[in-house]
Amino acid sequence: MELNPGIIGEEKRLTDILTGEDVIPLLAAAVAGGAGAAAILDEQGDILWQQGTPPERELASCALPIKLEGEEIGQVRLTRSTAGSLPLEILAEILHHSVKTILFCRLKRLFTNQIHSKVVNLSYEQLVEKNRLLALSEKKYRDLSETLEKKVEERTKELNDAHLRLIRQEKMTAIGQLAAGVAHEINNPLGFIISNLSTLKTYAEKFLRLADRFHSGKSSPGPGNDSDDTFWREMKFDYLCKDILPLVEQSIAGASRVKKIVADLKGFAHTDDGCTAAVDLNEEIDRTLRVLAHDIPHGTTITREYGQLQPFICNPALFCQVFLNIIRNALQARSEGLKLLIRTEATADGTVLTFSDNGPGIPEEFAARIFEPFYTTREIGGGTGLGLTVAYDIVKGAGGTIEVTRPEAGGTMFSIVLPPGRTP
Repeated sequence: MELNPGIIGEEKRLTDILTGEDVIPLLAAAVAGGAGAAAILDEQGDILWQQGTPPERELASCALPIKLEGEEIGQVRLTRSTAGSLPLEILAEILHHSVKTILFCRLKRLFTNQIHSKVVNLSYEQLVEKNRLLALSEKKYRDLSETLEKKVEERTKELNDAHLRLIRQEKMTAIGQLAAGVAHEINNPLGFIISNLSTLKTYAEKFLRLADRFHSGKSSPGPGNDSDDTFWREMKFDYLCKDILPLVEQSIAGASRVKKIVADLKGFAHTDDGCTAAVDLNEEIDRTLRVLAHDIPHGTTITREYGQLQPFICNPALFCQVFLNIIRNALQARSEGLKLLIRTEATADGTVLTFSDNGPGIPEEFAARIFEPFYTTREIGGGTGLGLTVAYDIVKGAGGTIEVTRPEAGGTMFSIVLPPGRTP
């Protein structure tokens, strides 16, 4: 008998496959069938299992080999000392076939168990390996996530810093552009203040001469004799007495004007304010218009229709920048006959600010890009393209919206809607 266990694995012996419980009943049946002794031997010829007593003198014997993958691993052996009704070869064949069947079934079961165990072990090993790879992958992605979060924080900080620098740069550019006009505004009153002070100095010198004359006893105060009359006329004291007070008042007015210009410019920059404050938006618009006074073309009509607004919590310097950029945009749109309407009102949706002009308007193909960084419709060198971008970012940062439309009557209208509830 030869059996092929396929991929069973390591080399098997007969005792690894069969047990006494499997074969002893078969051996006993063979003895009952007429064999004197029935045994199964291993590959060395040693008896593994046996039933009956081997005779001292064998009359007949029969041995059939048991093979596994071409290798003999044992044999079935029957012997008897007397003649029997059933030939010994037939009994041996029956016993051999029975053992073969049991061996085959046992091999099949062993084969199935080993395959199952191998598959289970293989699956377990694969699961362990997958788990290890997943753990490594999880650690890798966790580290990557932490790195990405740190990089996102760094990039966000860099973008915020860049945005602040952009706003400061645009503000400094605006203040720099205002400087020449403000200098001119300051130069006018300073010019007549200096001239008045020079004249006042001459007046003071004459009064000092008059005081010295009276103090020396050469004359008594006021005209009364020829020499005093002559001195009075030469010093033009009648004119001096009339002109000196208006001269001083004019100088004080000029100095107050300079002070007001500086205060407006300082208020526009809000250099003494913190990040946020409760501000009157109407006053901030007026302050911006005063700072821009030198840029307003002759013949420009500015109409203010202010509503009653609650103080709004914001960064006043930033909102002055918004108003400056929008108003300057209108002033640059039309040099003659400009009409600018500024309207403010409080509504259920919040605070609404509109700036309408009668300029040429913004073409529809450009309206969608008007708030893009560095986008400008002016010629090269006519603008940085950042003014409206900065205004958009400031309004959005305050929780509001800003839109540009072209009314049917023409021109351009900027609408700013600020949220309610941002009051002190």
